[in-house]
Parts: sequence; C-alpha cells; structure tokens
Amino acid sequence: MKSFVLRSHYLLALVFAWLLSSSFLAASEKPNVILILCDDLNDYVEGFGGHPQAETPNLKRLAQGGVRFTQAHCNIPICGPSRASLFTGVYPHHSGCFGFTKWDGYEVLKNSRTMMDHFRAEGYDTLGTGKLMHHMVKREWQKYGNPADYGPFAFDGENKIAHPDVPLPYSEIGAVDGSFGPLVNLAGRTTPEGKLIRWQTGGWAQQRPLRVDSQNDRDLTADELNGQWAVDQLKARANKPGQQPFFMGVGFIRPHTPLIVPKRFFDQFPLDSIELPVIRPGDVADTHARSVRGIPSGADGPRSEDMGTRLFNTLVESYPSQDSALRHFIQAYLASVASVDEQIGRILDVVENSPLHDNTIIVLSSDHGWGMGEKDYLYKNSLWQESTRVPLIIRAPGVSKSDGVSMQPVSLIDIYPTLVDLCDLSQQTTKNEKGHSLDGHSLKPLLQSPERGQWSGPDAALTALYKWRTKYDPAKESYSLRAKEWRYIRYENGREELYHTTEDPHEWTNLADDPKHQETLQNFREQLNSRIPESGSPIPPQPPFKPKKATAVKPAVKSDAEAWKRQYFSKHPAADTDQDGTLTWPEYQAYRAKFDPPTKPNSSKTDK
Repeated sequence: MKSFVLRSHYLLALVFAWLLSSSFLAASEKPNVILILCDDLNDYVEGFGGHPQAETPNLKRLAQGGVRFTQAHCNIPICGPSRASLFTGVYPHHSGCFGFTKWDGYEVLKNSRTMMDHFRAEGYDTLGTGKLMHHMVKREWQKYGNPADYGPFAFDGENKIAHPDVPLPYSEIGAVDGSFGPLVNLAGRTTPEGKLIRWQTGGWAQQRPLRVDSQNDRDLTADELNGQWAVDQLKARANKPGQQPFFMGVGFIRPHTPLIVPKRFFDQFPLDSIELPVIRPGDVADTHARSVRGIPSGADGPRSEDMGTRLFNTLVESYPSQDSALRHFIQAYLASVASVDEQIGRILDVVENSPLHDNTIIVLSSDHGWGMGEKDYLYKNSLWQESTRVPLIIRAPGVSKSDGVSMQPVSLIDIYPTLVDLCDLSQQTTKNEKGHSLDGHSLKPLLQSPERGQWSGPDAALTALYKWRTKYDPAKESYSLRAKEWRYIRYENGREELYHTTEDPHEWTNLADDPKHQETLQNFREQLNSRIPESGSPIPPQPPFKPKKATAVKPAVKSDAEAWKRQYFSKHPAADTDQDGTLTWPEYQAYRAKFDPPTKPNSSKTDK
C-alpha cells in the first residue's frame, strides 16, 4: 500500500512537472516584440517617398525584412493624445483624450489595459526606455530604463536657450521649438549679454551638465543612452533559449526639437546641397485650418497665430530668404533622423546576429509627422498629409513578406490589435465595463499579402485634431479621413477640404466647393458621421482641471485660466524658469513677455 502511494505521488509529480514545462514552453515559443517609436518623424525615411536625400540605411534594412505601410497615419497629430491612443488602442473620440491632460486621468483609458500591461498579464516580461507614452506611468512596465529627455539644451547659467547658431528672431521662440544645430564644444561661446554657454540635458524637473569636449570625447546623448540600454537588455536575453518572452518599448526623441545632434550627422548633409520640398506659393489660401486655430481667451488673452504658422513665418524672417531658412532647418532635421537611424541599427545588429532574429517582431513608427513649410506651416498638429502620415514598418518572422509594400490606408490604432493577433494574446483588453475594447484591426493579412490581403479594417484612416479645450465633445471636433485616392477634412466649424490625392499628391487643390465632386464629398460626410459620435451623444468622462497653486486670478475665471496656463506649460516647458515642475503666473508672464507676446487682434497675422 505504501509503495502504491509513493508511486502515485511520483506519477502526480511527473504530470505536474510536465504541465509546468509545457506551459513554460508554450510561453517561450511566443514571439518577442520590440516596438520602436521616434518623435515627430515624417516620411523623410528611405522607401517612403519623402526627402530624396534622407539617409536611413538601417530603417531600409528593417523594411527589406518586413512590410512598409506607405499610407499609415496617426490618429491625432500631436504627442500626448497620439501616444495615449496608440498604447491603449482607443480612438480619442471614444476616450475623450484629445489634449495633454494625463492619459490615466481619463476614465475610459485608466480602465483599459495599455499594450504593455496586457502583454504583462499574458506572461511577457515588459521593459521600456525613453519617451513612449507622453506621461510616464512606471507601474505600466515591469522594468524601465531612462525617462524622456528632450536635450541637449544650450544653457546660459540661468535658463535653457536656443542653440547659439540660431539667428534672431527664431531663437527667441525658445530652447525647444526655436533651437537646432550641431552638438559641438561650446568653449568660449557666450550670449550677447556675456554669459557663458554650456550644454545641459535631462527631464523638465531635473537637468544635468552634458560634457562635450570634442566630437570623440563627450557624454552620450539621451537617444544614445536609450540605444545602449536597449542593446544591453537584448544581449542579456539573446542567448538564453526558453526564457520568458519579452515586450520591449524603445522611445527615441529625435527628430523632435531641439534638433541638436553630433556634428558628423550635419556633415552628411552639406547645407548648399539640401534639396527643398515642393511648395506651392499661396497654397494655404483655399484651406480652412486657420479658421479654427488659436487659443481661446483666458489669463491675459489668446495667441491668435497658431504654432505652425508662427514657426514658419519666424524662421523665414530670420534668414535672407525662404529657401535659406528651410535649408538650415531641413539640414538639422535630416541630421536628426540619421542619428536615430544609427541607434536603430545597433538594435537590429543584436537581433539579427543572435537567436532573437527568428522569433522577434519589430515594429517601427512615429507618433505623427511634421510639415516642412508646405502651406506656410512648420509643425505637426494639422490634418494635412505632412502631419498625419507616419512611417510604419513591421517585421514579423514567419508571417510578414520580405520587402513588402502596402498602400492600404491604416493607422497607429491598428498596431495594438496586430500584436495581439501575432502573439496569440487574449482579445480582452479592458479591465472592466468602464474601459473600451480595441478600436483597430489586425494588419496580419496585409503582412502576409501586402498588395491583396483581405483586411477587415475601414477604407480610410481617421485622424482627429488637437485644440486646447477645458472639455472635449467628440461630435464637435475636427477630423480627416485619408482613403486610397482622397483626403477629406471637416473642421469643427463645418468648413471642409477635399483633395484627390491620386492626381494631387501634394494636396494643393481643395475641391470641396467644386460641383463636380459633390457626390464624393457627400460620401465622405456620411463615412465620417458613421464613425464618430452623433451630436448630442454622451461625452466620455474627462478628468477635471485642478489648479496646483492658488493664484491672484479672479474666482470667476480661475479654473479656466489655470487650465489654460497648464496647457501653455505643456507646450512651453522652458517657461518654468526654476524647473520645479510648476509654472507660476509670474513665470508665465515673464516668459510670455520675452518669447511669446500675444498677437494683437488687428495684426496681419491674425487667423482668418
């Protein structure tokens, strides 16, 4: 009897061990995932038809092993809400997240699993570094490397300033959006007031010196640190078969401003040789974006000129000609893209020269694009092609076709469901009934057959537009639809733009008022109305604005004014001169007076 019991226990132990090993093997057989996000990266990438002088051999190498989506678009063309949508898989019109309030304050989003949290729940090791979600919540990751760092910044001993090579008045825009140039030794460089200039880097709350003695003797930049962190983590996992699968996010800042990277990348693009984008003079005349742009009254009044127009006009004003201005900026942008490509190449080298190669999915994209002077606009946050379009490359071993090209309009909302499908994860991504299921569609059929795959997604990519508000009504925001042959835009005030992109790839001619295209226009109106909430629909719960400090603002406007100031801070972090993480009214007023004076209502630059 005793021997029978022992044998029974032994058999049970064997069965239990077999079950454990089977489940472990099942987990280890799941593919690893590396998601690489660049910031503000448009189509200036080899293979995407952007700038002809772009040098991105490593992105080209990645694309040759997978599929390029040449009409991939963001779902809202500005950092915070775009990344919130990407990582939760929920459209802004379903979450209410159109702005810069922290994503986890929205009821829908905090009750939906982020991509990394869902992978963790499905047995993955999750690790990330750099700028991934705009507002970092570390609990979403099991391991995190470096926080977001927009540096290098030039520093005069008191404030971050623009690169000393940037001329006035563009340099007055500030240390972030008004700054570009090579990372060089600044020994002996001073401000006009005689202050010594040196380099700093770090997050908004805490800065540190960045030593640059020479091109070969300097501290690593933030992007280089993130590239090194990713390489180290991958090497540690590369030769351990049967280990826990991992989901890794790597966020690179460049080509976000300030466009400051080592000089050798600038040397790749001699200034006199820079080719300029094709820009049609007066192209902005038949558009309506300016009719809805600007910041509403509050605090000490609105800035009537929107950021993209302001950057363009100020850049042109700072150089002898428009061509000269754009050459300087585009050189810095191309250099920044090349610098990121180098870091991506380091990641690819580890993967391709290790067992990870056959079992690691790599996804490369950006949070949105960037306009380079088209329609007199130098920025993101527009519903035109330059802002909405992003590079998207997916390499999935055993699934994706090599060197494939898909022209199907897709969007960032489709990345999450694609990875769920490729990794055979649960489709249940909500935490409870207050969350929202994934809005996108798996791109797997297009990975397998880029040209003829039967994709279940919509015919047109949907993009919303950010505008500062204290509360968003999804039925009353601005949107665009990008189909294979058309782009349709409807602004919050009902004005429309329609472009036949097959014949007009630069979106030069607005056909919305052309009688010959009224049927097409009506079809797009109906498509858009079918995809967003109807007017009068319940508005998704949105976080209240909570002032951080008491101010001298009158009680009747205190809440709105504080909300406006916080939104201003999110776009002008340099205004926080003591870098304590809070923008006070005196700091705001001093910065505004120096760098961002409000445009008078009768100014020629006032929006139409």
